[in-house]
Amino acid sequence: MTSHRADMFEALRLTREGKLVEAMTVLRGGSSEASPRDIQKGQESRAGTPRAPFVDLVPPSDSTGAWSDAAAPEGDLRTAKPGGTSSFRYHTVRDAAGSRRFKLYSPAGHDGQPLPLIVMLHGCTQSPDDFAAGTRMNELADQQKFFVAYPEQPSSANPNKCWNWFKEGDQRRDAGEPLLIAALTRQILRDHAVDEERVYVAGLSAGGAAAAIMGATYPDLYAAVGIHSGLACGAARDMPGAFSAMRQGAPAAQRLARNERVVPTIVFHGDRDTTVSPVNGDQAIEQASGGSGVRTRVSRGETPTGIAFTRTTRYDRQDRCIGEQWVLQGIGHAWSGGSGDGSFTDPRGPDASAEFVRFFLQHRLAA
Repeated sequence: MTSHRADMFEALRLTREGKLVEAMTVLRGGSSEASPRDIQKGQESRAGTPRAPFVDLVPPSDSTGAWSDAAAPEGDLRTAKPGGTSSFRYHTVRDAAGSRRFKLYSPAGHDGQPLPLIVMLHGCTQSPDDFAAGTRMNELADQQKFFVAYPEQPSSANPNKCWNWFKEGDQRRDAGEPLLIAALTRQILRDHAVDEERVYVAGLSAGGAAAAIMGATYPDLYAAVGIHSGLACGAARDMPGAFSAMRQGAPAAQRLARNERVVPTIVFHGDRDTTVSPVNGDQAIEQASGGSGVRTRVSRGETPTGIAFTRTTRYDRQDRCIGEQWVLQGIGHAWSGGSGDGSFTDPRGPDASAEFVRFFLQHRLAA
């Protein structure tokens, strides 16, 4: 027993130092000196797309002296940080439209005061852990104090884990996936200290298209929307239409309905995106801003890595900012400024996560 507990302490120490391969070796009964082959495997795992959740050990809570794996069975991740403890754990929402798991990140140092909430909708083939790693949104949550929710789209709902943005039944209020996402948002509002006037939704690719749908169908729930490499609500109504819209935007014959109520929206899109044509970014921002009474201001910049961008800010008749559109030169179908720890990211671009958070936090839900 003493040897076992010593191994657990050693594994915990290595985990906190980020030496996950060595920690797993100790737990399997080996030495903390991992072999070159094990280290290479660990590096390949970290460089890949979805990474396996690491083991987070929790001290014994009873007389047995047994340490437990906080990740089991729901994949709960707790990380000790100065000023408090953050948590990243699975929850489930159930309603008439079905059920979905989601991961909720609670920032370190939260003192119980109501905080903003950002709902992050991943892209195809991604997972909550992968999307969190690639966007680094949890790091920003610790810095600026807000909750982050990551709904999980299972393969049972879509073989590629895509949100079904192209189905008419998933483009309406109080039906299908919009109902599920709204229900889990409301569940978080009910169960946690969330500022109801500062709730936001964002997504990448299929998740970006789903975020556009949430802004169009639940303008009374979300104060602002973020769309990265996505499409407008209603850009397609079936699978063939989805592939067509991804290549060339919604067809001219299919007039996109403008949002009945303007929800401030920020759009990021790379001009080299060959998966979702950049014209979809144009259509998404037009739909969200309502069209009439809009003036714009254009600015340009370049990142230290040489990626140029154009930022168009939109204002309503009261001179309130209602939208931003960022066109990124040389960026493909990837989260701009993201981390290589996640899939579909391009670290060279402007930091989309930071810009989304900045844009979100300057908006509150309109009365």
